[in-house]
Amino acid sequence: MALDRKNVPNDLSAFWMPFTANRQFKQAPRMLVSADGMYYKTADGRSVLDGTAGLWCCNAGHNRPKIVEAIRQQAGELDYAPAFQLGHPKAFELASAVRDMAPEPFEHVFFTNSGSESVETALKIALAYHRARGEGQRTRLIGRERGYHGVNFGGISVGGIVNNRKYFGTLLTGVDHMTHTHLPKEHAHTKGQPEYGAHLADDLERIAALHGPETIAAVIVEPVAGSTGVLIPPKGYLERLREICTKHGILLIFDEVITGFGRLGSSFAADHFGVMPDLITTAKGLTNGVIPMGAVLATSPIHDAFMQGPEHLIELFHGYTYSGNPLSSAAGLATLETYREEGLFQRAADIAPYWQEALHSLKDARHVIDIRNIGLIGAVELEPIAGAPTKRAFQAFLDAYEKGILIRTTGDIIAMSPPLIIEKSHIDQLIDTLRDVLTNLD
Repeated sequence: MALDRKNVPNDLSAFWMPFTANRQFKQAPRMLVSADGMYYKTADGRSVLDGTAGLWCCNAGHNRPKIVEAIRQQAGELDYAPAFQLGHPKAFELASAVRDMAPEPFEHVFFTNSGSESVETALKIALAYHRARGEGQRTRLIGRERGYHGVNFGGISVGGIVNNRKYFGTLLTGVDHMTHTHLPKEHAHTKGQPEYGAHLADDLERIAALHGPETIAAVIVEPVAGSTGVLIPPKGYLERLREICTKHGILLIFDEVITGFGRLGSSFAADHFGVMPDLITTAKGLTNGVIPMGAVLATSPIHDAFMQGPEHLIELFHGYTYSGNPLSSAAGLATLETYREEGLFQRAADIAPYWQEALHSLKDARHVIDIRNIGLIGAVELEPIAGAPTKRAFQAFLDAYEKGILIRTTGDIIAMSPPLIIEKSHIDQLIDTLRDVLTNLD
């Protein structure tokens, strides 16, 4: 189908695209020009089934009326208001709505603009919290190999994805990393959580013994590691991390930028796994990806540790120009209402078994070496081409786009995280098309 030239810019050179093979893209651009429900529309008039909820963020699907109208009304009422020493009602309303949706221990919400900023904020809160309590020697931050925590300096320092780290110097000092949780031999083609691997959490004890537990401020992990290729926590692993952190007085941070707001069939992964951290980072699904916004959820003991001294003094020297932005707050309120009114978290839980079986039906497909899933997240790992890692999966992405489905690749892993409004017929289309793509892949 011919391109609609009204929707294709005549100059692609100015935009330096993020996480993109810019030269390849600009030779054959893939332009999305509209979206509705489960589908994108391309510049050449094709419908593309969204198998990734945008970038793990459009949990309620696209072009949702309540969200669109909330943004429109807010723009005409109050377009911007500073959050430093001033406020506006919707930021407080959204904070209360997030608190009410969050697990019981979380009573306070600090707004940011993205998942990366949420991670930076949580790390700074952790460091400042220990200092406020007279334990300023707790300055070490512990991440995990293969972890992804955004792209700011704190996030890539505690993160464990090589290409996100190696180009940018020495990063933060005083950071260490636990081993990742992926055991290919033991975990291959597991449905849901692997039975084996809880002992991997004990690597935190090794790190604590090396540095002294009294020097460690916080441990940050994704409950389900997403951007590295969907690594599911073994049964008992998160529980063991919680025990070790409690034992040594270390704060546990869950990075729920992906898993928050229904992705596992519950409000947060903390609910799903029954493990409560001390801080939770969020973004993406908070506003359905429509307007950038993130948040850090904190328990009362952490928040209250800062509420000391003269009342006219600033308690935490941190924040952003757009913290609690009016339009973002309006979008967030409408998003949470949409989730609640349509019962989308329960809907995700109900359809997850069908998703699991459909995904694992690809076990015998060409090039497939592993399949992993939990909630409405799935990964299909491909055997790499010798001497050309990532090439096979990237070709699968291109072929899938041409055949009408949107997938995401990381390394040689195909990752999928469809909107929570997905129907069984959409799952069938996604999996059947992906099988066809793999069958014809070199």
